Amino acid sequence: MSFFKASARDAEVEGKRVLVRVDFNVPLDDGRVGDDTRIQAALPTIALLRERGAALVLVSHLGRPKGKADPALSMRPVAERLAELIGTEVKQASAVVGEEVEAMAADLGSGEVMLLENVRYEPGETENDPALAEGLAKLADVYVNDAFGAAHRAHASTAGVAALLPGYAGLLLEREVTELTRVVDSPQRPLVVVLGGAKVTDKVGVIERFLEVADEILIGGAMCFSFFRAQGIATGDSLVEEEGVTLAAEALERAGSSDCELRLPVDLVLGEAFDADTQVRESDGVEVPDDWMGLDIGPRSSAEYAERIAAAGTVLWNGPMGAFELAPFAAGTRAVAEAVAEAPGTTVIGGGDSVAALQQFGLADKVDWLSTGGGASLELLEGKKLPGVEALTDA
Repeated sequence: MSFFKASARDAEVEGKRVLVRVDFNVPLDDGRVGDDTRIQAALPTIALLRERGAALVLVSHLGRPKGKADPALSMRPVAERLAELIGTEVKQASAVVGEEVEAMAADLGSGEVMLLENVRYEPGETENDPALAEGLAKLADVYVNDAFGAAHRAHASTAGVAALLPGYAGLLLEREVTELTRVVDSPQRPLVVVLGGAKVTDKVGVIERFLEVADEILIGGAMCFSFFRAQGIATGDSLVEEEGVTLAAEALERAGSSDCELRLPVDLVLGEAFDADTQVRESDGVEVPDDWMGLDIGPRSSAEYAERIAAAGTVLWNGPMGAFELAPFAAGTRAVAEAVAEAPGTTVIGGGDSVAALQQFGLADKVDWLSTGGGASLELLEGKKLPGVEALTDA
């Protein structure tokens, strides 16, 4: 499927002000940007628009200030880091909308860049308040959404303002939608989907979708214990999401009549506590004794999953196989990360902890696509429409 929205490449922006919704929701460390991956991801769109003679007004959220100003979540450190990356001044607005900000935007020359204050300082942002959307629209002539990580939210800076200005997709947003949609619509086969993390409720929509389109789904992480509990297998003190048990039972039933094979771990690594210094043992099967908890998939499961990944035409991975942040329980996630990095097929990583794991193991540059959006990528893969994408002008 080709991308179905107008692209920033097609926008007439010379001599115009462009409001660009970016995802600069980055970790801060002592008043500095701790990880600039998301800022780097927006650079191609920023460069394209500046080269074409636009003046840029950038808008992003940062953290959860809950509708009021919080100095600890100011965009100022982000503006400083962006200025270093693009080699030019980034003017920092002291507010999101209002006369002072409008005057600052009106003063921008071709190629100049300003960054609004944290859009979530405004209570109207998450409520998609029309007044805030109008205030944002006053700052520019054209709107570009490059914030894939926020595209699943119908907020004032994603859906609201797009209804008031000609709206285009940034290069990152366009690539994200294209890469993730291709996994579902036209994958090279076999399509192997690796799902981990703690909650079945977070992934059930993806499981349902891929039971229809994938060749295999490999389950790891704490969510496997909902599946084991559904089968009557003892889970000890393992983390079990109770509302996930019924969903897991339904998924197992659906898998029985599907052409897709749903695989669960065949062995586990157990700990007495969620702690790097705890007692550790490998269990040959998947029954977890009382007073122990499963904290990683075992070596046989790791080897089996790695083998399936190596044979895949397309691999989609979302979610770690265990508590990879604790050294004794990182081997399963590392094995999957290494297999994905070495896989000859197309490899797509669906955001969140899987990206963090690849970065931790130094493998992030060995995969074809690392999604910047956790929740947005899951919703798109489930087949849901994303409000921030739908609101843009059709191609």
